[in-house]
Amino acid sequence: MVRVVVAAVAVIALGFNQAPAGDVAYYEVPRGAHPHDVAPAPDGKVWYTAQSQGALGILDPKTGKVTQVSLGQAAAPHGVIVGPDRAAWITEGGQNAIARFDPATKAVKLFPLPKEFPNANLNTATFDRKGVLWFTGQNGVYGRLDPATGKVDAWKAPKGVGPYGITTTPKGEVWYASLAGDHIVKIDTVSGDAMMVPPPKPGVGPRRIWSDSKGLLWVSFWNTGEVGRYDPIAKSWKVWSLPRSKSGCYAVYVDDKDKVWLTDFVANAILRFDPATEKFESFPSDRRGASVRQILGRPGELWGAESGTDRLVVVRD
Repeated sequence: MVRVVVAAVAVIALGFNQAPAGDVAYYEVPRGAHPHDVAPAPDGKVWYTAQSQGALGILDPKTGKVTQVSLGQAAAPHGVIVGPDRAAWITEGGQNAIARFDPATKAVKLFPLPKEFPNANLNTATFDRKGVLWFTGQNGVYGRLDPATGKVDAWKAPKGVGPYGITTTPKGEVWYASLAGDHIVKIDTVSGDAMMVPPPKPGVGPRRIWSDSKGLLWVSFWNTGEVGRYDPIAKSWKVWSLPRSKSGCYAVYVDDKDKVWLTDFVANAILRFDPATEKFESFPSDRRGASVRQILGRPGELWGAESGTDRLVVVRD
């Protein structure tokens, strides 16, 4: 079942400040890893997906030591998140499965998708408040895995290809963004039904999505270089343009202070946006072509993966 919600929209002016370079640090990973997604681990380390090398990477920021764990033959991991069990959960597109890495035993376990979905092109995952993992696949798939039973369910996405970033709100709602489909979706976590919400204007290309502490949804608009905020209660959008770019807004993450972090491919920078002041700060990379595709954080730290330079980057408050 697909339901469409039409929303009001407002476009907001912006301010811009260059942030001090001293707040940024970099960590090299193996050449050719092309790290895609990153997740600060419970033990202080940082996990990343070495998509081009079929591995989960583990960085110790205290020493700079990096190890990589193979996820299996033909592996091509995209996303990684921390589960309620403190394990790494990975959307493993190469093997068309959800992978779990146990940091204590170093064991990797695969949960294959149903045979009706042989090439999902798995993208990103999130856990709901019941401990069920929800995931997206760019080839027109979304689904769930119940770790308690190992059962995997999947559905065809509204409008086909495109499902990308996914998030859980404080109330336990699960939403995802469809890049090619040009919409966002609320998933009914009981039935699996999809409620489709159009963007504030056609063609913005919603890429990733994140909830703030109030349940407002922040969405990166890849095609137009904007960040949108959707209010599910008011069914309304507000939109801010990036300071220097008309396209290339890739990642979005909201930290514990409700500051909104974004990546700007065109400006080669990580941005921090304060919704209260409507001001942007910029943290440009010190190398060209950083291509930070995803960001996650923990209090006082914002981590990203520079897929173009084979480095991890951290911005510390």
